[in-house]
Amino acid sequence: MLDSLKKRERVVGVKQTKKAIEQDKIEAVIIAEDADQRVVGQVRQLCEEKRIQIHTAESMKQLGKAAGIEVNAAVVGLLKS
Repeated sequence: MLDSLKKRERVVGVKQTKKAIEQDKIEAVIIAEDADQRVVGQVRQLCEEKRIQIHTAESMKQLGKAAGIEVNAAVVGLLKS
């Protein structure tokens, strides 16, 4: 999943991912396992309510690098094609 992340249309970060989920634009979400659960909990809950696939990455550092950004990322949302 992380290998193809740079090639996909995506949103990075909790706020942008939540907004895209609410607008029904997200196909799947990747959440870093070491992210603070208070931060990613709302995204996880929205995904469960809307039956959006949830994948995990080992770390925020790994997820940020896979998304092609210079900083750590707690959440990345993959946009629908």
